[in-house]
Amino acid sequence: MFKNFLITILINFFISNSAHSNIEIKARTAILQDFLSGEILYEKEPDKSIYPASMTKIMTSIIAFDLIKSGDLTLDEKFIISEKAWRLSTSGYSSMFVMVNDEVSVENLLRGIIVASGNDACVALAEGIAGTEEEFANMMTSKAQEIGMSNTNFANSSGINDPDNYSTVKDIMIMSNYLIKNYPEYYEWFSEKEFTWDRTGGDPITQGNRNPLLYKNIGADGIKTGYLAVEKYSLASSLERKGRRLIAVASGFETKNSRSRESSKLLTYGLTNFDLVEINKSGEDFDSVDVWLGKKDFVKVYTKEDIYKIIKKGKKKLLKIKMLYEGPVEAPISKDQVLAKLRIIYDDELIDEYDLLAKEQVNKVNIFSRLMKSLNYLIWGDV
Repeated sequence: MFKNFLITILINFFISNSAHSNIEIKARTAILQDFLSGEILYEKEPDKSIYPASMTKIMTSIIAFDLIKSGDLTLDEKFIISEKAWRLSTSGYSSMFVMVNDEVSVENLLRGIIVASGNDACVALAEGIAGTEEEFANMMTSKAQEIGMSNTNFANSSGINDPDNYSTVKDIMIMSNYLIKNYPEYYEWFSEKEFTWDRTGGDPITQGNRNPLLYKNIGADGIKTGYLAVEKYSLASSLERKGRRLIAVASGFETKNSRSRESSKLLTYGLTNFDLVEINKSGEDFDSVDVWLGKKDFVKVYTKEDIYKIIKKGKKKLLKIKMLYEGPVEAPISKDQVLAKLRIIYDDELIDEYDLLAKEQVNKVNIFSRLMKSLNYLIWGDV
């Protein structure tokens, strides 16, 4: 027989406002994602090709973080500054102001990239890791393909003008999501408002973070601005508030003020028009299913993944969760065996389905116990 366990999520918030159907963001291309659920809350030509400018530096940092994680690089390792890197600190570009032949630590170069947006620091890091910036750019593109950035090619480490350095806001969002998810300890550097570098042979240099949202009281903690004359202004941004994180990426803002205003508007839209519902955490007990002829009468089940859903404000009552299985399930049951399905229903329509797995092994009872259970069932219908 089939047992349907219906668990209705009880939400008693009194919400008077309903979500807007859409908003207009004054940028050529934009996207907004809820981090935990992965759901897209807004998009405007998200696959339109862009020149990512300094948002490229997110991937430059990721390559270094990957190498640090694998043990192939350390934060206190030092790289010698080449003339190529030094020239970018003297030609009007965003710079950390490195000196040729100086030795600078990986940590200082990374913070010079992340906070001060130093193009010179990008080249120094790239050359120190890969030998040449060109080879480092190949590493960046390979990593982009690995994490699902299907419309991206990196031609350099800084995002300086190059027609072969291109991406999309969707791909930049994927990259930002990867950074935050995999390197939360280093992601904190993206929220630093200033960086002071005690350089060799000169006075310390303090520079501020160019991300305008860090200076607004909206909970923003990253991530990277960009500007090229051909592309205008761009920004990959993120905020966290009350357990929710949003990631927004947009490009083609006409002015700095527009970049700040419209990015803030986009993030605020996500916060005020949608609610995040936690369905189940990876590995945590969701429910239990009945067991037939087992040494236990039931076994707990769980999901392999975190499950979150985004619901428009005032619509949570339309969300329902159903556990469906054919049971009782006959023993033996092995650990991690798929026993049931978790179905997510919104407004009477199935929107998603996940496997529910056995939390533990359940062995079969001995033959005498099986006979007794079978007899009880025949007489009393009691399993």
